[in-house]
Amino acid sequence: MTTSADSPLTKAVQTFVTSIERERRGSRHTALAYGRDLAQLTAFVAERRPGLSRPDEIDVLLLRSFLGALSRTHEPASIARKIASLRSFFRYCQRRGLVATSPATALALPKLRRKLPVVLNADAAAQVVEAPDGSSAAGLRDRAILELLYSSGLRVSELVGLDLGDVDLGAGRAEARVVGKGNKERRVPIGGPAARALAVYVAGARDEILSEARAVDAGSAMFVSPRGKRITVRSVQLLVKKHGAVGAGRGDLFPHAMRHTCATHLLEGDADLRAIQELLGHASLATTQRYTHVSMTRILQVYDAAHPLAKPDPSAR
Repeated sequence: MTTSADSPLTKAVQTFVTSIERERRGSRHTALAYGRDLAQLTAFVAERRPGLSRPDEIDVLLLRSFLGALSRTHEPASIARKIASLRSFFRYCQRRGLVATSPATALALPKLRRKLPVVLNADAAAQVVEAPDGSSAAGLRDRAILELLYSSGLRVSELVGLDLGDVDLGAGRAEARVVGKGNKERRVPIGGPAARALAVYVAGARDEILSEARAVDAGSAMFVSPRGKRITVRSVQLLVKKHGAVGAGRGDLFPHAMRHTCATHLLEGDADLRAIQELLGHASLATTQRYTHVSMTRILQVYDAAHPLAKPDPSAR
């Protein structure tokens, strides 16, 4: 059984998801994720409480039952995100006068064990960015993408959203204008190798890729696909995984690992944490500070391998 499409609950969900993009300037990805989470809720409500049709009829016990059912098939991190969706939705309903109080405020977040981000050492990073075939247009495009991810720490969504006019490869410091989370714009520097790779790609490889496409609908997109369109997030994920496996033997590599690697290498090079925060577009310094834990882990690994007092004492055995 499904909730009626014109029920107050379903309408509230629809207007909330729309408001994320229009009023709160959230990303399309965020709106879709919240929409999926709340669609699961309405389906659960329709099954467990068929007569329920309004947001104010949902209580914390029903929400806990919903999350309990999901916990059988979802990881704690997914449950935590769904709780965030519920809290945000019911705050919206409260502001609109659809509920007196939010039942989601009483939900406890599951304990999460934060994983350290994947970080390449400098040699492995170089092997990955140099892996593409420099004799083909697609290879030159891939090299430019990998260099830019590593050089400037872009999110993959920021990279695929780049237009030709967003990148300045002039005689001075090369830089790019990117639009990050919450539609916030920032300017990021582009390192020398990345700037050269981009210049080579723009000078001929981009047009060559488009000339071989059956139809062209790329507009001013910086990075294009063989189909003549703006390259997709999924395509970038696949090419990073491919070149990670070929270049550094890492078949588990994703675009975000290049962003983590960029941040960690800057930190290890004594870059200021606030400057790294600005470069990455983090809203909170706490998000950037996790890279200090990555660096300390690597320092301890080096210490254990190199310091004589870190080695086990054979006489103690």
